Amino acid sequence: MTDEYTRRSYKRFEEEDDDDDYAGMPSNDGGYYRNDSRANDDEGHSDSTEGHDEDDEIYEGEYQGIPRADSGKAGGMDGVAAIEAQQFRDLSAFEGERRKDQEELAQQYETILQECGHGKFQWTLYFVLGLALMADGVEIFVVGFVLPSAEKDMCLSEPNKGMLGLIVYLGMMVGAFVWGGLADRIGRRQTLLISLSINSVFAFFSSFVQGYVSFLFCRLASGVGIGGSIPIVFSYYSEFLAQEKRGEHLSWLCMFWMIGGIYASAMAWAIIPHYGWSFQMGSAYQFHSWRVFVLVCAFPSVAAISALTTMPESPRFYLEVSPSFRSCCDEIVSKRKSQHVWNNFQTVFSPEYRRTTYMMMAVWFSMSFSYYGLTVWFPDMIKYLQKQEYASRTKVFVKERVEHVTFNFTLENQVHRQGEYFNDKFMNMKMKSMVFEDSLFEECYFEDITSSNTFFKNCTFIATLFYNTDLFKYRLINCKLINSTFLHNKEGCLLSDISDENNAYMIYFVSFLGTLAVLPGNIVSALLMDKIGRLRMLAGSSVISCVSCFFLSFGNSESAMIALLCLFGGISIASWNSLDVLTVELYPSHKRTTAFGFLNALCKLAAVLGISIFTSFVGITKAVPILFASGALALGSFLALKLPETRGQVLQ
Repeated sequence: MTDEYTRRSYKRFEEEDDDDDYAGMPSNDGGYYRNDSRANDDEGHSDSTEGHDEDDEIYEGEYQGIPRADSGKAGGMDGVAAIEAQQFRDLSAFEGERRKDQEELAQQYETILQECGHGKFQWTLYFVLGLALMADGVEIFVVGFVLPSAEKDMCLSEPNKGMLGLIVYLGMMVGAFVWGGLADRIGRRQTLLISLSINSVFAFFSSFVQGYVSFLFCRLASGVGIGGSIPIVFSYYSEFLAQEKRGEHLSWLCMFWMIGGIYASAMAWAIIPHYGWSFQMGSAYQFHSWRVFVLVCAFPSVAAISALTTMPESPRFYLEVSPSFRSCCDEIVSKRKSQHVWNNFQTVFSPEYRRTTYMMMAVWFSMSFSYYGLTVWFPDMIKYLQKQEYASRTKVFVKERVEHVTFNFTLENQVHRQGEYFNDKFMNMKMKSMVFEDSLFEECYFEDITSSNTFFKNCTFIATLFYNTDLFKYRLINCKLINSTFLHNKEGCLLSDISDENNAYMIYFVSFLGTLAVLPGNIVSALLMDKIGRLRMLAGSSVISCVSCFFLSFGNSESAMIALLCLFGGISIASWNSLDVLTVELYPSHKRTTAFGFLNALCKLAAVLGISIFTSFVGITKAVPILFASGALALGSFLALKLPETRGQVLQ
């Protein structure tokens, strides 16, 4: 009864009915109501009591309002207490019957799946849901690949770049919680379609928006959309799989996340360095190659939406969740959907599941903290080593005097100190990583200059003209300008074509190798998941990953760090596959995506913390990230052994 007036009226009706049915109940003044039609003594045992046990028979005098002889002055058990006790017994019996019915339903469903086998439909659904999982893998890599180019396009500061790198994880954290809860209320298929649609729309918009704030918002919304992919995909697919091969096929499904990373790396490699794939409308609108890459990365999500429309809803959802959902439709329509999601989330912490949930939270957090922290720390360490090697090749010129010379070639990786330049021309040239310190420029001419990482520090410019250059004043640090002029400066942060293409290719190649390296781990986990069990796979992989962390101290070169990245990724993927399968099997159907979504949201929170902490030690020390990662993995492997094994069990 949702209507308050109806509820009150119905309650009053029940009270009036109770007054008629229980005439022998005690009144407030200690007396007893008496029935108008008194039963004869000879009719103490009426026909209505025949067939009842003696304990259930109504005492003859009690029917007339006379207490039992053994009740004493207190009148025996209070009538209200007796009713409450009976209601409690009825509720316990009902709960036991309900649990028994659920177990029988789960066993019957499992029997049907075994009779159906694993055929064409399951493989079709495998590829459809694989596209959704692939879209999640792509989303992780998009911002990292476009950031070197986008920072020039949008004049991004270091804090802005950091926020852009983390915003996707924050969006996925919100999305995992929201979509996971909704999938247990309105269905797996419908929720997945909605979440992928949001991801596709905002991924498309992010390719065209120009400002930093609008781009940040689009990537946030895109992350919120794709956040529902992992919790729903694994829960959805598991409800079509028989127990014998469930772990194996869910592990094979994990390979699509790897395929998403390979797709993103390959597309970045093929598209972003081609700066000719761009156009601009004046200085206000620019569409460079990295935006083409962002657009292409939305294709897996669009393909998943198209294919998912041909798939049915999970029958398990209809069997166990849909009837109760339909009874609540009126409340959902009246904007109480969020309340239902929250109530369902709270049941994950009910006494029956509380210990399991807390243990799973600890394992998910420790795994995510170490994995994401290290996988982002690895590329940053590689960049740091590259910068060190590049800096070691810097040429230094001191107190040079240059007169009447025209520079029309590229200047790169040089430092000029206390130089004097008189009547020199710098025309149609590029400056890469150039630094001029305490130098004098007199009657010089700069025209059509494109620069990158170039600065003038404590320099003096006398009668110097800057025409059509990007040498903005923020590149002139503590400089004096005497009778000097800037004309027709290049507006905005233009995407120059002087970026180190070899460095860009190296970033994509390293990510490609790191993603491809998880292939052996995927294959091993799929083949052994149903043989050795989820817990052994999870704990064993975590322990080996923990041991591999100590080899990081030997990574003093670029090639060594790449090899260690591949090793760590190949080993740790088995832990993730085991954790996904275990999460699906530990919770019943009406809580499955809610619990998975919450744990995946916690995973993204741990990823943000891990990335922030680990990257802060780049170039400072390796010891702290190694200790953090190994400690978290050791804790996760220990706690994993405390969880219940689910191999060979029927889905609850």
